[in-house]
Amino acid sequence: MANGSEVVHGYPHIGTVRAAITALYRRLTQEGLYAYAVSVAPADVAFADDDDLHLGAQRVAHALVQQLRLPDARMIVSFREMTHAASVELAAGPEYFIELNDRFRTHRRDIGAALAHEITHVLLHRLGLSFPGTRDNEILTDTVATYLGAGWLLLDAYREDAVSSQKLGYLTPEEFGYVLAKRALAFGEDPSPWFTSPQGYGAYTDGRALALRDGRQPPLTAAGWAGRHRYAKDRRHAQDHGPGADPGPGLAYAFEGGGRDAALRVSFPCPTCQQRIRVPVRGRVRARCGLCRTVLECDT
Repeated sequence: MANGSEVVHGYPHIGTVRAAITALYRRLTQEGLYAYAVSVAPADVAFADDDDLHLGAQRVAHALVQQLRLPDARMIVSFREMTHAASVELAAGPEYFIELNDRFRTHRRDIGAALAHEITHVLLHRLGLSFPGTRDNEILTDTVATYLGAGWLLLDAYREDAVSSQKLGYLTPEEFGYVLAKRALAFGEDPSPWFTSPQGYGAYTDGRALALRDGRQPPLTAAGWAGRHRYAKDRRHAQDHGPGADPGPGLAYAFEGGGRDAALRVSFPCPTCQQRIRVPVRGRVRARCGLCRTVLECDT
């Protein structure tokens, strides 16, 4: 929780974020993810100043439990002084105990954001999905919360001006925006009207621009002229000299195989689920991602 301290911007965790999206598709499958096609509604997680603190927190927690498809998980929410924004006790259930920082007694509009992160920990615990290391596991949690329709609250809790700042979660605002845009593209949902934070909305538009660029990278036919020109140059080099060990800086695609006994192939990340796809280098081809089943038009 950044509260008054400098907020980190940009995409320092983007590799882990993309790996988390792939891991989520592998665990829930494309069919399973469509159960989360509608995000939690702002009205269901709104918290008025005159709401009872504990009853309101329980109500919001229940809405997030339903959003994350945890029907038999009861959340008991309490408040105490602590360093972090919140914590959750991951027992066997059916009850889970969430503690929120005392500051949320007077910052009630952000209670839903803190609960979204902690209840996602419960979901991941039940799914048996985790990354090694605390940092990567927290990035996984924020990514899953956002992709499953609860994490837009975390981005909306981001506020920053000349004298103060607040951000919840471990992703940067732009990374939250990126994951939220990935979700919007996958499910045809526009989260723009939900933002109460102008800074949160700005971070969403920034992240959306990067998410859209994922679908305009070669060898996809939607790639721009510069990308296609660079790809053609790299393809000629791979055909003449064999594929290099790694793609160049900023390049997502890589050439593989080639030589006397093997056809040259190109691998690249699926713009939807980020799993790498391999297709033969033979001009126009249509590829289907085996994980998320997205059909991709390619010019290899």
